Amino acid sequence: MNFKTYIPNAFTLANLASGCVAVTFLLKDDFVTAFWMVCLGIFFDFFDGFFARLLKVTSDLGLQLDSLADMVTSGVVPGLVMFLLMKQTTTNEYLPLLGFIITLGSAYRLAKFNIDTRQTHQFIGLPTPANALWISALPWFVMQSVSPFSQWLNQYAILLALSVLSAFLLNAEIPLFSLKIKEFHLNKLIFPILLLVTSVVGLLLYGVLAVPAIILFYVLLSVVKNQFFTV
Repeated sequence: MNFKTYIPNAFTLANLASGCVAVTFLLKDDFVTAFWMVCLGIFFDFFDGFFARLLKVTSDLGLQLDSLADMVTSGVVPGLVMFLLMKQTTTNEYLPLLGFIITLGSAYRLAKFNIDTRQTHQFIGLPTPANALWISALPWFVMQSVSPFSQWLNQYAILLALSVLSAFLLNAEIPLFSLKIKEFHLNKLIFPILLLVTSVVGLLLYGVLAVPAIILFYVLLSVVKNQFFTV
């Protein structure tokens, strides 16, 4: 077998490894390092598909392996983040388990993605990596004691509502444009470039605290694209 066929899968396994490391840091209540490991995993997740298409070595094995890796980095990790945040808001040992609604929603979304032929050039519902980013960024608001959102997020009912919202967005019938480069045409890249530029500006100004707003902008930008531009 040609060596180049292993390159995309190596990136996928690096994504999986990043998710596993993120879990170990969460078990030590290190939300910051866990967040950066999720970011690293998403970086690898982006480039596994990129190199598979570039080298023309896409395969069913790669597709399944990608979903399994995403299940950890973008499914288990955000669910565990929410579980740990909920533990800080209640003395009940069982209620925080509802944070894993995010993990269940992620699993269902990933399974649907593998058999949904509509998602070749776009996403239907919020992609699991995007969902993992905004959930993993929530602890940063809690750690900012001067932030008006810190007290707001220290309420179990709010965190539960965000968990349900997360699971809903993952599986909602909302077309969202893909950030994975499949065609090198300017008209296909306008919206991803706009999102990228806005994200860079937001991150430079507000750091990780801008992440949830960036994800919201991604959803709104997709709605605008669907309404006024041909897909």
